[in-house]
Amino acid sequence: MKKILPFFSYLFHPIFIPIVGTLFYILYSSNYYSKEQYLLLFVQVIIITFFLPMSFFYLLRTFGKADTIMLSEISQRKTPLLMQIALTIILINKSVTLDRFPELFFFFLGGICSTIVAYIFLFANIKTSIHMIAISALCFFVIGLSIHFEVNSIFIIAALFFLTGIIATSRLVMKAHSPKELGIGYLAGMLPQLILWCFWL
Repeated sequence: MKKILPFFSYLFHPIFIPIVGTLFYILYSSNYYSKEQYLLLFVQVIIITFFLPMSFFYLLRTFGKADTIMLSEISQRKTPLLMQIALTIILINKSVTLDRFPELFFFFLGGICSTIVAYIFLFANIKTSIHMIAISALCFFVIGLSIHFEVNSIFIIAALFFLTGIIATSRLVMKAHSPKELGIGYLAGMLPQLILWCFWL
């Protein structure tokens, strides 16, 4: 089991969560926009939240500023987190705007808040679990979508909470985080989403 669990840390790496969140949004709001609009949205999210960060990561790796995609050292996390904040701000200003995709806008806005929290904790020498930030944010975004669009998603939500436990266990097995860092990450991902529910539910 210990050999299988690390696989989940890679499969559900935080870099994939914005794409997954967008897919859930498209699934729940499928009757609101055309296929062309959804395709354009999806392409923009992939470029800004996946391809650009990956390109930047390989640049950092080339200059010896990062070792693996997990960014295991605190010193390696500051620049990527700032870059992620900047890219997400561009995304919600140019593509996922409040007037076009309000629900998704607040999901990414919550992500910015969570990333800022993780960045601040670095100065206290605390390596907040970005995996926990990502999966908890996704869980509560899906719960919000379920309520907002009045869709029964009990099995999807249960599966996401189950995955949260698997991912947390994976991070512990890999000795990537302490329970405290996992707990901080979970709250940092969850609370901004809950607070922002007030603006779109």
